[in-house]
Formats: sequence, C-alpha cells, structure tokens
Amino acid sequence: MGFDTSDDACVYKLDDDLSLIQTVDFFPPIVDDPYQFGQIAAANALSDIFAMGASPMVALNILCIPSAMPPEDVAAILAGGAAKVQEAGAVIAGGHSVTDPEPKYGLCVSACIAPDIIWSNAGALVGDMLVLTKPLGSGILATAAKQDKITTAEFQPAIESMAALNKYARDAAIKTRVHACTDITGFGFLGHASEMAKASDCTLTFRYKDIPLLKNVCQLAKQGVIPGGAGRNEDYLAKDVCFVADVPSHIRPVLYDPQTSGGLLLSVPEADLDMLMINMNIAGVEAAVVGHVSHKGSYPIEVI
Repeated sequence: MGFDTSDDACVYKLDDDLSLIQTVDFFPPIVDDPYQFGQIAAANALSDIFAMGASPMVALNILCIPSAMPPEDVAAILAGGAAKVQEAGAVIAGGHSVTDPEPKYGLCVSACIAPDIIWSNAGALVGDMLVLTKPLGSGILATAAKQDKITTAEFQPAIESMAALNKYARDAAIKTRVHACTDITGFGFLGHASEMAKASDCTLTFRYKDIPLLKNVCQLAKQGVIPGGAGRNEDYLAKDVCFVADVPSHIRPVLYDPQTSGGLLLSVPEADLDMLMINMNIAGVEAAVVGHVSHKGSYPIEVI
C-alpha cells in the first residue's frame, strides 16, 4: 500500500506471511501543558497504525526544541509521549532532536501484521454501516481556547479525547469483520471519508444528527469560531460533498474541522454491527453509527 488510495500508513510486504507498516507524524503544541502535548502528539502518530488494524511495536521520537526551552518542559513532552507508547504496548527505541524556533513533537512508528488481515480505506462495500469512535470538534475547541473564548475546564474534554488511544476501538473492532477503516485527523471528517469513498468506488451517506460532537462545538461554530484549516478543507472538497437543504449551516464547518488524534471511521457489514457496538461498549469506547455505504452516485459524500 502506497499513495494511490491515501491510506493512513505505508505497507511493505516482507514475505507471504508478514508485512511491515510504517508511519510518521509530528506537529507544534495544541495545548499549553507539555506533558499533555506529548500525550496527544504520540496518540495521533500511533493512530495511523491502529487504523490499519495493527498493533504498534517500535516508535522513534521526533523532537524540535527552541534553545531557550526549559529542560523540564522537554522532559515532560517526552514523558507524555512515552506514557502513550507504553499504553499502546510498544517501545521507544530512541529518536532524533534538532533546535528549532517552534517546539514540535511526534513519532515514527512501525508495526508488523499478516498481509491478509490489514485494514485499508479501500474496502467499503455497499450496505456497510459506518461507525465513528470519537466525537468531532477538537479543532474548533482548540481555536476557542487560543482565543480565550472557553475555559480550561471547557477545553478539557477535547484534551482527553485527543489523548485517548484508538487502541481500544481497534481491539474491539478486530473481533468482527471490518471492510474499511481510516482515522480522522487534519483533513477533517469529510476529507478522510471522501478518501474512503473514492478508494472504495462508492458513496458514503452520513446522517448529520447522528454524528457525535464535543460539548460547546455547535455554539462556537455558530459564533464563527472556526480554524482556518476547516475552510481550506471545505474548498478542497467542494466537488466531493453534497449537503441536503436542511443541514444547518453551522454544522458544515464542524464536519470539515481538522481534527488532532480523532477517532476511527469503520465500514462494517450490517450483520456485524450489533456485535461491534457491544464490543465498543465493553471497551469503553463511545462509538456511534453515523451512516451507511451506498452505490456510487454523483458525489463521494452525501450528508442528509
């Protein structure tokens, strides 16, 4: 697997029984607390592996630090990342750091998996049900926090969501059939869904009322508190998304909102849906059924 289907990680076939999965991701701080930043950045990088149906094995730190950054803050970033890597069942085997005016942190992550059980975003089938494992809105809430339009307490649910590993959703889902999967990150919910639809040669139909949102997101969207990335996503996807007339205008930017360490979007057979949702509940994952897969229509994405 390479660039052709916009999958979440590359896959290199070692032999008939084993494939290597690799991914890399890092970015500047989205929160003020360095430990929380390390957790979120690590969870985000690890998510690509979980989106392929695999378990991470080895991670390498990628760290950019200003020369004036206090050593205790650097240590806290690395500690936050290490905690999430350990929670994921992987190990950190080193890494690399450089001096940079703006701090940045992330991971390069590797995993191994049998070629015949890899999840791709290209396998969604007509009749499948679509399940989302985290609420949307982290980008809007992060923007509001930077603009001092919400309190630290109001931002906390987004921080907890971003720091949560997709490991538990993956562990629940591998007990059922999964035809396709992707994780929701910077391209937004509709951006990553569009990639799945195009790769699978189908249309994904979403019910906007069923899509879970973080608290206060709708109110902030109505006030125009929208990150610039949402507008860029919307412009890029202008020919890919069809909204029906009764979708509220404030909902649209939420669906384009760039997410940091968002949830998994799973395409599963309807016959497996009940068991999947039971497994998610047992795992403590607040998953939601958000739509279904239809025959290829005029648009890759329909929002009704």
